[in-house]
Amino acid sequence: MNRSSAEQADKRQLISDRWIFGTMLFLGIVGLIASFVLSVEKIHLLQDPGTQLSCNFSAILNCASVMKTPQASEFGFPNSYIGMMGYAVVITVAVMGLSRMTFPRPFMLATQICFGLGLIFAYWLFFQSVYVIQILCPWCLVVTLVTTILFETLLRYNLRENNLYLPNKAHQHTLQWLKKDYDKFATALWLAVMIALIFMQFKEGLFL
Repeated sequence: MNRSSAEQADKRQLISDRWIFGTMLFLGIVGLIASFVLSVEKIHLLQDPGTQLSCNFSAILNCASVMKTPQASEFGFPNSYIGMMGYAVVITVAVMGLSRMTFPRPFMLATQICFGLGLIFAYWLFFQSVYVIQILCPWCLVVTLVTTILFETLLRYNLRENNLYLPNKAHQHTLQWLKKDYDKFATALWLAVMIALIFMQFKEGLFL
């Protein structure tokens, strides 16, 4: 690779990093705000169980009803506290990435695992809300959306940098996959399926 090609490759990677970590920063802030609002409104609900919260729109879209269920405090305290801690970490990683810091591979592997655990928990809560509680919390849906895109964004970076320790041949195939944006398509398809599940479950009642 000549000097000009190397410079172009470095520029493309810089642009990619800015998009990746910029997206993570934005979504981390959105997730932190959502978790903070949920935490504050949980306190309001404890002070006055009959209070009207900002996300109480209908019998189906009702944060207060969801907050009163055991699933809302799965570990003995409001789930939103986990969100505030987790998204603070996301914001920190994003700022470090935007500053062009070189991440150790074990650190990024551990971060991806943590993001994965957060995603699993978010979707467990999502399916509990849709099929068990049968009430939707709008702010919780924001958290699920943000967590999904954050996981995919970090995964794209880690796959590109081979921070997941893939064999060289598998890594080269993955790079071709990323260049065609198949990961973005898969994420969009997954989110479309989740939206379809909501509409199938609640149908007309979602808008009443």
